[in-house]
Amino acid sequence: MHFTKLLSSILLTLLLMPASLTAAQQEKWKLVWHDEFSRNGRIDTTKWTYEEGFVRNDEPQWYQRDNVYCLNGKLILEARRERKPNPTYNPDGKYYGQQRQFIEATSGSVQTRGLKEFQYGRIVVRARIPVGLGSWPAIWTLGSCKVPWPSCGEVDIMEFYRIDNDPKILANAAWGGDTWELPHWNTKRIPFSHFTAKDPHWAEKFHIWRMDWDEHAMKIYLDNELLNNIPIDSTINGQLAGAGINPFRNPHFILLDMALRPSDGKVANFPLPMKYEIDYVRIYRKQ
Repeated sequence: MHFTKLLSSILLTLLLMPASLTAAQQEKWKLVWHDEFSRNGRIDTTKWTYEEGFVRNDEPQWYQRDNVYCLNGKLILEARRERKPNPTYNPDGKYYGQQRQFIEATSGSVQTRGLKEFQYGRIVVRARIPVGLGSWPAIWTLGSCKVPWPSCGEVDIMEFYRIDNDPKILANAAWGGDTWELPHWNTKRIPFSHFTAKDPHWAEKFHIWRMDWDEHAMKIYLDNELLNNIPIDSTINGQLAGAGINPFRNPHFILLDMALRPSDGKVANFPLPMKYEIDYVRIYRKQ
């Protein structure tokens, strides 16, 4: 009796296997938006807008257009050591950027806000990231719904930075909690050594980050290795603005930035300049 059941199970598996393979092979993705950065000079402003000034997180860099350029088929976001007066300086100002009399470093950040949003699909970015002290490059998205962070939703497809001086590559999502100071996070922090153990020259090469996003989950990959699988049923905002909304069932826009990590110490000790190089950004929709 047991042998008969086992044989039937094996036969059923063999019968279903070709159908499963065929379904996987037939899964198709249509390219719906992309930038290959196949120009020299300024970015395509029909696709990207610049971030400018001191923007977030008490970061030391001043974002400016001069640090964003295309060269030889790549988008370059370059962090530089550059000291100059802060045009927004106000010693009585409440915002951290107003309180700095001088700019110590400059860098670049771009986003598709107001130009391109997407909801569900696949985003693929090929990039080479700097990994020196202070480096904080990112590929991320924010929800475009009219509620503030974190209730708008944030996905960090890629972040690199040090935690207690230990380099990590991160794949995260954040959404609204019950207080602004305590958003909900689903975070994976993978030691950089996990990648360099397999390839000591990892940092010298371009790599492919990908997010597959549907109504069920956001799956974040690096070179086809799954880093984080975030179930969307779990990402409903708490009691802040946007309470009860699921920000990952709404459109998002893309950001690419080359930030500097304030907790890594003084800008004077960072190995500047540092270049974050992006080969392409592509968005696909499943057919």
